[in-house]
Amino acid sequence: MPSCHDEQKEFALKKKNIVLVGNPNSGKSVVFHSLTGIYTLVSNYPGTTLSIVQGHYKEHSVVDTPGVYGLSSINVEEKTTKDIVLKADKILNVVNAMHLERELFLTLQLIDMGLPLVVALNFMDEVERHGIKIDLDKLSHLLGVKVIPIVAIKNKGIPELRKSLNLIKASTKPLFNYCQFNTSGAFNTFNYSTANAYYSGFSAIKTRRELLLALEGDTDIMKKYSLPADLSPEIIYTERRRRVNEITEKVKASGSKKDGFKKRLGSFMVHPVYGFLFLAGVLYLAYLSIGVFVAQTVVNFTEKTIMQGYYVPLVQKSVNLLINSIANIFSIPNWLNDAVANILTGEFGILTMTVAYVFGLLLPLVIGFYLFLALMEDSGYLPRLAFLIDKFLVRLGLNGKAIIPLILGFGCVTMATITTRMLNTKREKTIASALLNFAVPCSAQLAVITALIAFAGGFFTLTYVMIIVSFFVALGTVLNRFIPGNSSSLVLSLPSLQVPQIRNIILKTFVRTKHFLYEAGLWFLIGAFLISVLQLTGILKFLENLIEPVVVVWMGLPKKAALAYIMGIVRRDFGAAGFYRMALTQIQLLVALVSITLFVPCIAAILILYKERGSKIATLIWAGTIITAFFVGGMIFRIWGLFNGI
Repeated sequence: MPSCHDEQKEFALKKKNIVLVGNPNSGKSVVFHSLTGIYTLVSNYPGTTLSIVQGHYKEHSVVDTPGVYGLSSINVEEKTTKDIVLKADKILNVVNAMHLERELFLTLQLIDMGLPLVVALNFMDEVERHGIKIDLDKLSHLLGVKVIPIVAIKNKGIPELRKSLNLIKASTKPLFNYCQFNTSGAFNTFNYSTANAYYSGFSAIKTRRELLLALEGDTDIMKKYSLPADLSPEIIYTERRRRVNEITEKVKASGSKKDGFKKRLGSFMVHPVYGFLFLAGVLYLAYLSIGVFVAQTVVNFTEKTIMQGYYVPLVQKSVNLLINSIANIFSIPNWLNDAVANILTGEFGILTMTVAYVFGLLLPLVIGFYLFLALMEDSGYLPRLAFLIDKFLVRLGLNGKAIIPLILGFGCVTMATITTRMLNTKREKTIASALLNFAVPCSAQLAVITALIAFAGGFFTLTYVMIIVSFFVALGTVLNRFIPGNSSSLVLSLPSLQVPQIRNIILKTFVRTKHFLYEAGLWFLIGAFLISVLQLTGILKFLENLIEPVVVVWMGLPKKAALAYIMGIVRRDFGAAGFYRMALTQIQLLVALVSITLFVPCIAAILILYKERGSKIATLIWAGTIITAFFVGGMIFRIWGLFNGI
């Protein structure tokens, strides 16, 4: 067992790194951005940061970790953060001042580990608005570390926080002193089985950080040092909770002001009746703004007027002139000249169709959707939506927390699949991943579908929504029935309702749109090139003929619709866009859009699915989407024909 003197050496600053640690929704990512200039998605709901993000501040490496309530091996987030903390040089603990009683528990754990620490007390504007008084000097004195009040989203207190980073030191007032564990009295206090077991196991631990985790029964540390499994960590937890309550009572005075309107609005949002009326209003507003204004007015201008009216003719004329000139100079064969022209500016040209689809059709719709999503995130509505539909999602094997990745799936299924990490069990992650990849269209695909379904009329639009929702519910119910296990209880903190910051809304939309252009643009280009090559070689015709019986006979679609499904293998939105210029009847449009919604996820989503869920589950989902899409599409056509004499 190291001595107290040894322990002092252990915490000498050997590496220049600062690790941000805090509860979910404490504002770590905003602080990280303020220090490093690196933007990570910041939202008003817990679990925004799901992986380690690194940046630099002066000579320091700065690390943003997932939000946790404690350091242990209970879940992936806590284990990830714990592993980083064990190697940390300095800790910047971001604390939500509105939830001091809850968040100081993690602070005391960090202090007890002997870590050099500074506390950034965030959301001080909320504290002031609620009339709450916090004695910062007394809090700093009781914790034994520097406490800096900040409002991260408004950059208030950040300059003072930067100055304090060079003065970070370990607390002089840990609740559990490292040296006390050397005494025989510790055996009874922490219920060790024997003194021999104590010395043989704990004497091998060389750092205070690992020692405290061992005393708290951390499974990784226990396994690493072959420690006895009969410890009583509840003793430490109980005493730490007592100390947190004691500190809070001394430094915090309850407020006299009440944020009446926000409180009433928050209650309205989670009401079992009014909450669903509010949700209906939100969805209707989304339809008016995205489905009507953007999908019809804006897209009509960008795709038809700009792209088809000016851009495509100009590019075709210019590129063909250039290709013909080069062909004449270098005596290029006509077949090669025609092939290059077809790949660049033909029916599936990478300079015509790809650019027109991505920038004229998809980009306005994607921007509109991301703006709306950012408003919902930053207002604090998503966590309340989670509570509202918790009982419904339990029937699908999930809990209300799953609404966050499911909603994010309408932005990007790939990122939403990663976000399922925030769910509690492997079972819930599997069910959520299946629902996302089967029945949740991403923003680009949803954008095309919204634009197309508007031409079918209100009845077919409502029918489309009912079919997709019914399939979503049926799939979740079946998976809940046949995958062993039960839904976990919903434990999710409700952040305060906020007026979204325009800067963050715009920045978040820009980052997401940039990601979309990079990913979708690349795959559209690859897809257009492959389709053009397949067309030139005759393979495309062969594939169309191969699936013609399914598309034409079973689903009642025109033969050329087969091309959309071939394109959809690259990206579902690519496939959906393939229907954009087809002359389809209302029922054909319904069949096409339902089937392409249920069709295979994009390549990027499948790769992430294999990584997150494993090859067996990913393969089942991929194959299942193909079979389901064609089966459901055909059944819609058959049922319609049955009632309409077709």
